Amino acid sequence: MSKSLSPFTKQQLLPQEETLEIFKRKGELYIGIPKETAFQEKRVCLTPDAVSALVSNGHKVLLESGAGNGANFSDNDYSEAGAEITKDAAKVYACPMILKVEPPSLEQIKLLNPQTILISALQLKTQSKKYFELLAAKRVTALAFEFIRDEDGIYPAVRSLSEIAGTASALIAAELLSNNSEGNGLLFGNISGVPPIEVVIIGAGTVGEFAARSSIGLGANVKIFDNSISKLRRIQTHLGRTLFTSTLQPKNLTKALKRCDVVIGAVRGSNRSPVVVSETMVECMKPGSIIIDVSIDMGGCFETSEVTSHKNSTFVKHGVIHYCVPNIPARYSRTASVSISNIFTPYLLKIADEGGIENSLRFDKGLKNGLYFYHGILTNKSVGEWFDLKYSDINLLIF
Repeated sequence: MSKSLSPFTKQQLLPQEETLEIFKRKGELYIGIPKETAFQEKRVCLTPDAVSALVSNGHKVLLESGAGNGANFSDNDYSEAGAEITKDAAKVYACPMILKVEPPSLEQIKLLNPQTILISALQLKTQSKKYFELLAAKRVTALAFEFIRDEDGIYPAVRSLSEIAGTASALIAAELLSNNSEGNGLLFGNISGVPPIEVVIIGAGTVGEFAARSSIGLGANVKIFDNSISKLRRIQTHLGRTLFTSTLQPKNLTKALKRCDVVIGAVRGSNRSPVVVSETMVECMKPGSIIIDVSIDMGGCFETSEVTSHKNSTFVKHGVIHYCVPNIPARYSRTASVSISNIFTPYLLKIADEGGIENSLRFDKGLKNGLYFYHGILTNKSVGEWFDLKYSDINLLIF
């Protein structure tokens, strides 16, 4: 009797694991960009070039009239790039996705539609419990761009703005040293036969590195202090030269402060920046020398620091000129806007290509790290503990 032929091989008849395929369907984004209303905030999330890239990929952008003025981008620049312009702020806040630099105010949150996707800074230390309660009531999905990590584990938004703050701190010091700003009339440059400017940098992170890079480029003598030996080693490698480096020993630091013309403070702590320079140390400094406290947004690392504004940026204490403006990148709004836009645009295109925010969060751990609200459910542990709010692990909500 002939053996019946099976249409399947023996291998095909063996039980197989079931594989579920997630189909990615390209999504269409409708992005609202409101005008920033926070004090001294002139940055904008997307440049006209970024809008053009999004529109040519089939997405829509609704911009509140004047949103780019602070960064010297006109409404015409945006409309030429394909954005729709409106004077109605409520219409912008009604968009399914909102992009902002500063977190929205309580009044602005009330304008959001339920289930809106909000991408902005969080600025945890300046928030109130009410802010999170209103977001929860609106069932918002919210991402804080300062917590988004890239594939190398770096926070791209924080790094970009730190690069600007570091470079700017040296340029601001150079201006303050001139006669026009009641300084000692010193030129921040290496002139033949004239001793160079002495600059002390406290903190060897990104701000410290870019402050050192600019100071060296202008011809200054630079001394860097930090308690992390690996950071001091890394900054020398990045700058490609041997520099004076030291741990934060009061004796060495006091000696350097007595001789320096400029000191740039760029120390960060987990909650508040540690006070590294005491009032006694400041009293020892040369009259007319400059303090630039970049850490002021975290409380400041000089005991004599007090918050100043871009309009009235300096004050004199013990004969030393203090510059303690938080949010230094806002002073260079166009550069900062291009920098933020460069970070946002690839993420937005990726979210659309992957079929929406749900899939992106599923596949991108770095993006998931920036999430602090998911459909009105708080997912950030530090926010929950800080404000005594209930929070859930995002990995239990997204599979």
